[in-house]
Amino acid sequence: MEPTLLNAERSGAFARRLLDVLNDGALAVMISLGHRTGLFDTLRDLPPSTSEEIADAAGLNERYVREWLGAMLAGGIIECDEDAARFSLPPEHAASLTREATPDNIAVFAQYIPLLGTVEDEILECFRRGGGLSYARYKRFNEVMAEDSGQTVVAVLIDHILPLVPGLVDALRYGISVLDVGCGSGRALNRMAREFPHSRFTGYDLLEEAIEAGRTEAERHGLTNVTFEQHDLTVYEWPEQYDFITAFDAIHDQARPDRVLAAIAQALKPNGVFLMQDIAASSHMHENRNHPAGPLLYTISCLHCMPVSLAQGGMGLGAMWGHQTACDMLRAAGFTGIRMRQLPHDFQNSYFIASKQPLASRKNVRVAATAGQSRAVGDEHPLKVGTV
Repeated sequence: MEPTLLNAERSGAFARRLLDVLNDGALAVMISLGHRTGLFDTLRDLPPSTSEEIADAAGLNERYVREWLGAMLAGGIIECDEDAARFSLPPEHAASLTREATPDNIAVFAQYIPLLGTVEDEILECFRRGGGLSYARYKRFNEVMAEDSGQTVVAVLIDHILPLVPGLVDALRYGISVLDVGCGSGRALNRMAREFPHSRFTGYDLLEEAIEAGRTEAERHGLTNVTFEQHDLTVYEWPEQYDFITAFDAIHDQARPDRVLAAIAQALKPNGVFLMQDIAASSHMHENRNHPAGPLLYTISCLHCMPVSLAQGGMGLGAMWGHQTACDMLRAAGFTGIRMRQLPHDFQNSYFIASKQPLASRKNVRVAATAGQSRAVGDEHPLKVGTV
């Protein structure tokens, strides 16, 4: 067998790319620290400042802040004056790194890199022996997911996500029953409960810690139209009682998403609607080669989404299960009307609107907008709202 000739130019280019990967991975860890310490927010509000001034303003140790500034400077994240004595965060960079930039704060997502690194040894054993890891092994994951959801879902929920379902906002104002499956810490559910006081909201999640966080937030806002319950969604049976069911980035993590989707279909009233947000991707790996966040999403999937499902003896679909598989599973669960939508500003997620009836066959219904008034909301209205 003749030896393969090495293309020196290609080899060198790949080596340089790997060095970039190492540097960018290191920067992700430091960006996570910058977010968690509030250093980016501090820099945004300061004029060019010394490390001492930045540390004082942030209430942090100067020596650590100085070293962090070195990494940020070497990575092109911040700038300094000619003497390297004063540092600043360009406003163009602040637009992607500060809490004020929500929902465009990419620093939130940088937290996944050091977080997932904490389970590397255990995932290595999964590679060798199979199986998975329980949710309890992922410290801070619920916290980071809640912050992620706060940007991708809660910040645009009322103005962009809910209007994807024709007539839904009017129905929520009138008063309907809503279930959020895999509600996590309940930020989306509590947001809807605040906005639509005449509707009733219920959240289900497996983790007691998440449920308690949702209850605490609801109590802080004085909400009386929302409840949170801990359930294993794989085995829980729901009677037909909900007008609207949501699942935000939750289905692919389930041990048996097929059973959960079938239960959701059962729980919907005949004219109810299911809105599922999940990762925008193809079920075919080669079609994700140019996905703008493909490496990150496959990594999160491999180190979290698959293991938590497999640990329960589940299917291990992973975050990149893709829209083809999602639609197949929705149909198998009993949904016949299925539409997929995406928002212009959100490349990461797809929104699946599903019902137990073909959407095209629905009749116009009338929904009371205020007491004593009603108005038509269009032929595509997916909800049949009666007395509630």
